[in-house]
Amino acid sequence: MTTQATTERKTRTTRPAEPAQKTHGAMKTPPIVSRKDWEAARERLLAKEKAATHARDALAAERRRMPWMAVEKAYEFDGPEGRVSLSDLFDGRRQLIVYRAFFEPGVHGWPEHACIGCSMIADHVANLAHLNARDTTLVFCSRAPQRDIERLKKRMSWEQIPATTHSSATATCCSAPISSITAGTKRWARPGAIST
Repeated sequence: MTTQATTERKTRTTRPAEPAQKTHGAMKTPPIVSRKDWEAARERLLAKEKAATHARDALAAERRRMPWMAVEKAYEFDGPEGRVSLSDLFDGRRQLIVYRAFFEPGVHGWPEHACIGCSMIADHVANLAHLNARDTTLVFCSRAPQRDIERLKKRMSWEQIPATTHSSATATCCSAPISSITAGTKRWARPGAIST
């Protein structure tokens, strides 16, 4: 047997098998009913939806009435233009929203990717003019060094978020009262108080 024939035979015998065809079962669908029965079911569901809306509104109102807590520690952050204080992050506005973004060592995909959920939030940050017009500043905070933040911003086309909104803090980055375990937002108001 020639060398060429041997190579061709090895190629044929070592080629991976074709993936098995996926089979899908029939889609499970609800029963088909008369218009009268459908309308009755819709009314029952609508009553539950309205109750859920009222409960959510009441919870939101209770959250707005939560007492505030004074911030006594002098937090510092590393911004694109150097070290800044918590007060500096307000950028002259009355209110500050801090989003704790997970882009740091230990996060899946680091250093090329940020947290999937945090990236989705950043993807949906639109023009901040409306927020700023309400005397409010948005800030994204992560533990990543500025060079990594700027690289990620450029790659992900997050130019709509001003560079000053991305700050990596010192060792206490957003540690309190912002959770270091779950992503989320905190609303701060001058002078040095935190609310929801």
